[in-house]
Amino acid sequence: MTTMTEGSVREFKMPDVGEGLTEAEILKWFVRPGDTVTDGQVVCEVETAKAAVELPIPYDGVVTDLHFPEGTTVDVGTPIIAVSVGGAAPAETPAPAPAPAAEEAEPPQERQAVLVGYGVAASSTRRRPRKGTESGTGTGAPQAAAAALQTELNGHGPTPRPEPAARPAAEPRQRPLAKPPVRKLAKDLGVDLTTVVPTGPDGIITREDVHAAATPTGTTPQAPQEQPAPAQPAPEQPVAARSAPEPSAPTPTLSPYDTATRETRVPVRGVRKATAAAMVGSAFTAPHVTEFVTVDVTRTMRLVAELKEDKEFAGLRVNPLLLAAKALLVAIKRHPDVNAAWDEANQEIVVKHYVNLGIAAATPRGLLVPNIKDADAKTLPQLARSLGELVTTAREGRTTPAAMQGGTVTITNVGVFGVDTGTPILNPGESAILAVGAIKPQPWVHKGKVKPRQVTTLALSFDHRLVDGELGSKVLADVAAVLEQPKRLITWS
Repeated sequence: MTTMTEGSVREFKMPDVGEGLTEAEILKWFVRPGDTVTDGQVVCEVETAKAAVELPIPYDGVVTDLHFPEGTTVDVGTPIIAVSVGGAAPAETPAPAPAPAAEEAEPPQERQAVLVGYGVAASSTRRRPRKGTESGTGTGAPQAAAAALQTELNGHGPTPRPEPAARPAAEPRQRPLAKPPVRKLAKDLGVDLTTVVPTGPDGIITREDVHAAATPTGTTPQAPQEQPAPAQPAPEQPVAARSAPEPSAPTPTLSPYDTATRETRVPVRGVRKATAAAMVGSAFTAPHVTEFVTVDVTRTMRLVAELKEDKEFAGLRVNPLLLAAKALLVAIKRHPDVNAAWDEANQEIVVKHYVNLGIAAATPRGLLVPNIKDADAKTLPQLARSLGELVTTAREGRTTPAAMQGGTVTITNVGVFGVDTGTPILNPGESAILAVGAIKPQPWVHKGKVKPRQVTTLALSFDHRLVDGELGSKVLADVAAVLEQPKRLITWS
């Protein structure tokens, strides 16, 4: 890092771009050291737990350093970029000085590698010649012991005695350095770790070392067995010789259990990390209850077809999800107590007189749940426009953190995947979530006769602290009634 006076350099810190966010991942840098930046210029794009956001620099100057590379997750409040805002250009000659110092300081730390469950390693493959230290310590003079060790490491030490030579060989066998997965692999392959020559840093045994040790163990037994082969006058001996290597036969059969080459590890970060934490928190905080109802939506499907031809909906996306969302809004209007939140701190139920309708959207970045603000106040064409814009923005990765805050209830359309229904988990802070299943033709009793009808299954999950069974059942029944008889959108509105 270049050095300059305190007044000439300003550090831009990672801001909190959302409510309560503690970290963000740097997706892309738009500037490099030496570039000139102006106040308000976007310098990088970061991804938080809620959205991808571009960060502008708040002052003019010249970029002197980018503290973190792309793909790094940085805590809020940590400096991420240094900008020279005035004064002479920084002297870059001192910059290389700290680097070698850091590099020189690192090797001793590497030799003290810590493995889970083993503590600090006493030695490594590069420090095995410590056998001279025992003879050196016998003198009682620390300086003499250090000198003796150094001379021995340089290859000029005294000739080793047989006893010290045997002890270093025994020490690594007693404590071979290997991570738990590598130990399990060695156990599966029947490899004794004390016989494996480590090639990893600080004498750590790697998977490759285990596989390399397993290969000779499979061929070694065969070599001695081939020696009696010349004595073939007795045909029974080759048979016995062939049966002898069978103990090594399990080696190839066990190798498929080495899943390292057949697995991919994906770091949990950004949206997926936030979603996982939110779902776990919701599932184990709010007592979930899920109810189901199967309903004939043939009339709703006819209405969808008619609305697609209506000029009021020209250019808008009209689908069953639109009418299901409207049906849920009508049900909430008839039962406003379902639109509430649980305030744990104050031990209060907060009834909300507005509906911010969340729409669960599957995107390349993971599950997003942006919401339509004041959805209850919108007409059907306005709701269709807002729904289309919300889904498009989410799939393009342009959803803002504000669009995902303040939701009250959510609707998720699992039917687009051909799924009949599910037990959706509540979005944290909300009271209910409605899942709409696949709409399929099924035999249905209609006007006293069995006829093929368009049928779907609805599932409503709700927080039992806020919503009891009666209220939840009434809300779900009203949604089903509207989808069965869409004219109720008029009579119940």
